[in-house]
Amino acid sequence: MGYGSYDASDWNKLKNSRGMNAQSSAQDIFKGNEFQEKYLPVFIDKRESCDSEDSPLSTPIIIGFDVTGSMGYLAAEIAKNSLNKTITYIYDKQPVTNPHVMCAAFVEPYNKHGLQVTQFEADIRVIEQLLELKVGFGGNSYSYDSMVWYFAARHTKIDSFEKRKKKGFLICVGDEICSTADLTQLDAKCAKEIFGDNLAENLSLQRLYDMAQEQYEIYHIITGYNVQNALQTWQEFMPGRCAVIESEHISYLSEVITSIMQVCGGMKKNDVIRQWNKETQPVIQKALSTIGQLEADSPSESGKKGLFGRFHSGK
Repeated sequence: MGYGSYDASDWNKLKNSRGMNAQSSAQDIFKGNEFQEKYLPVFIDKRESCDSEDSPLSTPIIIGFDVTGSMGYLAAEIAKNSLNKTITYIYDKQPVTNPHVMCAAFVEPYNKHGLQVTQFEADIRVIEQLLELKVGFGGNSYSYDSMVWYFAARHTKIDSFEKRKKKGFLICVGDEICSTADLTQLDAKCAKEIFGDNLAENLSLQRLYDMAQEQYEIYHIITGYNVQNALQTWQEFMPGRCAVIESEHISYLSEVITSIMQVCGGMKKNDVIRQWNKETQPVIQKALSTIGQLEADSPSESGKKGLFGRFHSGK
């Protein structure tokens, strides 16, 4: 998928047709939604991001987010504002070429509906599909980005990497800690129920990361009301790949996502921060304070220098 091009006017039409406004909650936006087979990985072979006449240099971007009950405000923010703003910023600031965006909604791997994924889309269809997902169910003790990583590694086909060896982006957002304990590995039962795959062995969190980072630049954004504890655990696992955005600043999520992509692409942190208005700059500065600056390597080369590539603090 990934045909067409994005037009913000289509977003305004869609928002108005759904009656969405600044006060709309996740319950308002996603009310009545049920799980649909077309978004459940067990019924999906591959999601494809393909070059086309509209997108000759496609870049796949996966935005994953926790949709448990505690994260309803996040789902609402992404639906009302952040997804449209992120795509608009990418076209305006061009951290990558020809964005193809997929949304991935996750809870825990012990729920057979623990992951829902849209198609990769280059136009308003990605938001239309997002609005069909079911949110506000399940629970979790950890942020299960690992399910999105596995899907990206085993169930996506991306021309950017296959044709040009250029990585896509995989950015997940959640409020829970990271844990490398056995509970966070993908076991055979979960793999069969959620993905329809037969695993020869259980996959650890480290292994799942390794698999996905071969083709994607992976980041995690921590939000919620107790971010420091979660930040420490994520920094221990993937240093230089974690950002923080306080829950009261969640409306700046699109600016944070865009900024991360720019830093990964080689733009200096201070230049990234200065491009935003004065109200936005402190939020971006805090978010980027724990993001590493790739040193001398292009994004597509970062994974070849070790698990996390080479980083410095970047000014």
